[in-house]
Amino acid sequence: MLSIEDYQAYFVLHLKNYEVTRHPKNLYEPAAYILNLGGKRLRPVLTLMTADIFGGHYKAALQAAMSVEVFHNFTLVHDDIMDAAPLRRGHETVHEKWDVNTGILSGDAMLIMAYQLFETYPPETFKPLISIFSKTALEVCEGQQYDVDFETRDDVTIEEYLKMIEYKTAVLVACAMKMGAIIAEAPEADQNRIYNFGKNLGIAFQLQDDYLDAFGDPKTFGKQVGGDIIENKKTYLYLKALEFSNDADMDNLKNLFASNPEDNTEKIITVKAIFKTSGAADETRKAITTYTNKAYAVLDDLAISDENKQLLKAFGNNLMNRTV
Repeated sequence: MLSIEDYQAYFVLHLKNYEVTRHPKNLYEPAAYILNLGGKRLRPVLTLMTADIFGGHYKAALQAAMSVEVFHNFTLVHDDIMDAAPLRRGHETVHEKWDVNTGILSGDAMLIMAYQLFETYPPETFKPLISIFSKTALEVCEGQQYDVDFETRDDVTIEEYLKMIEYKTAVLVACAMKMGAIIAEAPEADQNRIYNFGKNLGIAFQLQDDYLDAFGDPKTFGKQVGGDIIENKKTYLYLKALEFSNDADMDNLKNLFASNPEDNTEKIITVKAIFKTSGAADETRKAITTYTNKAYAVLDDLAISDENKQLLKAFGNNLMNRTV
């Protein structure tokens, strides 16, 4: 087994050798641009690591890992257009650097490129890879639609929110891990178990992201702290705050999330205070722990070494204790 840093390094090297820039340049240069903006490379690393954990070799999983990364970045290009986001990882978004039409078309090309990367695998591996990947790709789109729908709804439930983040975020983490297991020819039962590990870890990851958006350190978080509050996003924190708040705070919170002031400073301060005093912040931390533990519980039944179980657990701990 390699370290997480080694898997990242090998994947980045593979990414550098991945031929993206072709003609016409205005179709492919935006794809190369977004792929080279950096990021944690969480999902491809999980594909490589899972292949090794189940007795395969990470090198055999590089193309599948690349497919996950290309697909993930395709969703970012289109999400940024839908959100009218000016920045991604501290740089101009694709539609800002080029234009919206270029962003749409380049994103479409990236989705096709993601599928092409599976063509190097033999038929017996190709079929299950495509099956889980297509299922996941559609679920990610469903999750994005749920997210859009929630913007205009005042009756979003905790269960609906958890389903949205499962589809929009967690299933791609789960897919990345299952693909590593498929390539390593792990038993189907273990493929499904590692999928559930990834799904629960992915939910915990998104809840952690929600928490850090409000309470993260601006110096390390990498995004504007309070961004979800500014955008009036009905996150787990918001929904729990509504559930736990007294009538006055509930009305205040609803009014604040119906406003779009030019200066959001006071809005962020007030909302964060309600998140804390209502108990929503603590409840979100508990939910992060709950889903992380659900992921760890899956490890007991996996037919892998105790050393590899500890590696997966350590990865989860690092993910949940992150500040970025």
